[in-house]
Amino acid sequence: MVLPDVQSTCPDVRINLTRVGVKNVKKLVEVARPGKRPIILISTFDVFVDLPGSLKGANLSRNFEVIDEVLQQAIDGDVMVIEELCSVVARKLLDRHEYADRTEVRMQSKFMVRRETPVSETSCHEVVNVHARAVAQRNNGSPIIRKSIGAEVTGMTACPCAQNIMKDYAMHVLQEMQIDEDKIAKFLEEVPMATHNQRGRGFLCIETDDDQHVSLEKIIRILKDSMSARIYELLKRGDECHVVMEAHKNPRFVEDCVREMAKKVIVQFRDLAGDSIVMIKQTNEESIHQHDAYAERKATIAELVAELKSEI
Repeated sequence: MVLPDVQSTCPDVRINLTRVGVKNVKKLVEVARPGKRPIILISTFDVFVDLPGSLKGANLSRNFEVIDEVLQQAIDGDVMVIEELCSVVARKLLDRHEYADRTEVRMQSKFMVRRETPVSETSCHEVVNVHARAVAQRNNGSPIIRKSIGAEVTGMTACPCAQNIMKDYAMHVLQEMQIDEDKIAKFLEEVPMATHNQRGRGFLCIETDDDQHVSLEKIIRILKDSMSARIYELLKRGDECHVVMEAHKNPRFVEDCVREMAKKVIVQFRDLAGDSIVMIKQTNEESIHQHDAYAERKATIAELVAELKSEI
């Protein structure tokens, strides 16, 4: 018995659709790494193809088949980096959906990172949000693929403005106590003044051609090092003192974080093609205001190199 293929029939309204597919597909992703433990990700996939006006529907079961096939390849060690998962899925979707000219795959994952605290070297874990995406476009048998990999991490920022206000106040109090000016200067140099803090959420994503590689580990490191201080799930007393001192010795506005990320991207990824696209976002959750502070920058590698050529 041959079952009817309703998807292949002609629709009542014949218009092309930009995206047809499935969203919120939950999968456990395991990516093998030579000489290291595999990366384990709790992931959510969105998978789309375009659909011509001559077809009533897309064969969505093929999307699930492709995802499972590629995830098995990752477990077997044939797919070695996270962003490659999306580009391999996008490429295979073109093979399975012969009517589609464009495919798109998005993946959001929770990545557990093991870390040590700075003083006591206590082991703890941190969750990093990973974002990956790939778009494949037919091109005479050799599809053009653009892929991106990014992450969002949390850190700590200390406000430079309030710190300067507190520094002026401390100088006035010490002068009133008739403390020697040299001692005042030395004290303020050694002990940073109080200020209000924010929990910062930094986001960095880089889009490239399919043949280029962007290290997720480097992206995470750039994000962490662009705020006032790193934060940890577990802190002993010595660790807590270190984190607070580090943040207050390195105060940064939300704008400073984005600019620092951009500079570090150029240092770490200078060899990427000039048309690679960099997206940077920073959100600081204010402690003395009810609003959040926000800054972002989107640019190509070539544009950032041109702007920062005097600093790198």
